Amino acid sequence: MAAHAMDLSGYRPTGFDRGAGKLKEGLWLMVSLVLFRLCPVSLSPLKRWVLRVFGAEVGRGVVIKPQVKITFPWKLCIGDHVWLGEECWLLNLERITIGNNVCISQRAFLCTGSHDHKRTTFDLIVKPILLEDGVWIGAGAWIGPGVEVGKDVVLAAGAVAVRNLEAGGVYRGNPAKFVKVRVISAETPVQTQRQSQRV
Repeated sequence: MAAHAMDLSGYRPTGFDRGAGKLKEGLWLMVSLVLFRLCPVSLSPLKRWVLRVFGAEVGRGVVIKPQVKITFPWKLCIGDHVWLGEECWLLNLERITIGNNVCISQRAFLCTGSHDHKRTTFDLIVKPILLEDGVWIGAGAWIGPGVEVGKDVVLAAGAVAVRNLEAGGVYRGNPAKFVKVRVISAETPVQTQRQSQRV
């Protein structure tokens, strides 16, 4: 083997705290396979209760669609009226904190873990993720370890966030870049249509 080449045989996840014992983790794997991967959205109240039993902090009105993957519920904090779309994955090897009124769309991936590519042993690196209130994560978007997403941010479908996103912005691309300020109107579409008809 060449000098300084990566050697995965020497990999050891030293210092990584899984946050629970093998029995609890195994039980969660079985429960999540049935309840979180297959059951319909109408069972969101049951899913919220189960998450709390396993140590998650879960607010009111959280909607959990089918096929949602949560690695460690005991490292998860979810605010009120959050939507978790189909097949989104919260890979929370470290804590993920989600504020109020946050929408995480289908197949979005929140990834708290990575590896040190500068070391031959490919050491594990884990950092928390924070989504503040009012955030919308688009379908298929990816958020990396240590990223903080500011209040009312929109991360477009398929975008990749590797750095913090400032509040109130719309971001897209890989890596995600600011494209414009998010403007939120309190008017309903019907009100807007009536106003346009008067002009």
